[in-house]
Amino acid sequence: MRLLVVEDDPDLNRQLVTALSDAGYAVDSATDGEEGHFLGDTEPYDAVILDLGLPVMDGVSVLEAWRREGRAMPVLILTARDRWSDKVAGFDAGADDYVAKPFHMEEVLARVRALLRRASGNASSELSCGDLVVDTAGARVTVAGNAIKLTSLEFRLLSYMMHHKGKVISRTELVEHLYDQDFDRDSNTIEVFVGRVRKKLGIHVLKTVRGLGYCLSEPDEQA
Repeated sequence: MRLLVVEDDPDLNRQLVTALSDAGYAVDSATDGEEGHFLGDTEPYDAVILDLGLPVMDGVSVLEAWRREGRAMPVLILTARDRWSDKVAGFDAGADDYVAKPFHMEEVLARVRALLRRASGNASSELSCGDLVVDTAGARVTVAGNAIKLTSLEFRLLSYMMHHKGKVISRTELVEHLYDQDFDRDSNTIEVFVGRVRKKLGIHVLKTVRGLGYCLSEPDEQA
């Protein structure tokens, strides 16, 4: 899953990027509204953490512009402002949730997980497909109750597929959502990661759809 952090405070920006990266996400960042708007308008993010008090272009204007342009990714706004009217303005501009500064990083992580779940139609932090269970809160994977150890990129790939269970995902889409902007992207590596994940899971849920990509579905379903 790929996220964007738009926060002008360099220390807080760095802390957010580090915490989200450690949680298994691919993360890009911007430090002003203009840069943030450009990235959000041109890159396919699964969710955005957006500060309201940004230089050059404020957060509400950024969000309003994204929504006018048809960008529908979930947005969590950050605000140090106490006035309820600022929070209302954020929601009216198209925000999905908010966190007031100062905040605990675990709360941000939990709210991001909730946004991603809702965006994919999942009500629980545990995503399942047959005997396969992915706990997004604890970053744990089990098959028939047995723990499966995955690398960070392998977990990112499996988590993305689980959030889009039953949908055919192209290699290009996987590349766009698994790697941050600065990563040296190569769609051929996706096939390698898929092969590794399949071998570790030991069950036939991650299927190749010839000429189109991959689909994660129940073992007895046809992709």
